[in-house]
Amino acid sequence: MERMPRLYVEVPREECIREGKAVEDCVVIYGNTEIWLARGEAIPDFVGEDAEFLKKEVYDRFYLYVDRLEGKVLADAILVLPDGRTRIYLKKGDELLLLPVEGFTKTLIANVGNRVRTGDAFAAVTTRKGEVHYLKPPRTGTVVFIDEITNRPHYVYYLLPEE
Repeated sequence: MERMPRLYVEVPREECIREGKAVEDCVVIYGNTEIWLARGEAIPDFVGEDAEFLKKEVYDRFYLYVDRLEGKVLADAILVLPDGRTRIYLKKGDELLLLPVEGFTKTLIANVGNRVRTGDAFAAVTTRKGEVHYLKPPRTGTVVFIDEITNRPHYVYYLLPEE
């Protein structure tokens, strides 16, 4: 069974905390401290009004938080990979590379959380004539999301490029 990454997205305080308790699973970032709260847990007293709140969101809705024309992240977000230890932090305004995978037959090679170098293939497409083409990213980066386009059987890789 393959587990899905968890996604936490920046929201106003009221969407995360009511009457001093977490309404849903959320992350509170106050200064350089992260407080991971489960539904019903109380927020610590030391957290100030200027804290940032990130609410758990359905991972498959990640594309809603990316401007797909410019490739910019629209809100602060944290991706927790299925291993539970690896986290990818995205800041509002971070630029992602959106790499389409279109062809007769598509084979996904890289998965979410994988680091893909410029010379590495992240996917392969086979043409109707049986030719195989390997897709390689223009820059090294980490795969943060793979969007399956629903109105046609194609994919778009969302890659966070390295500096």
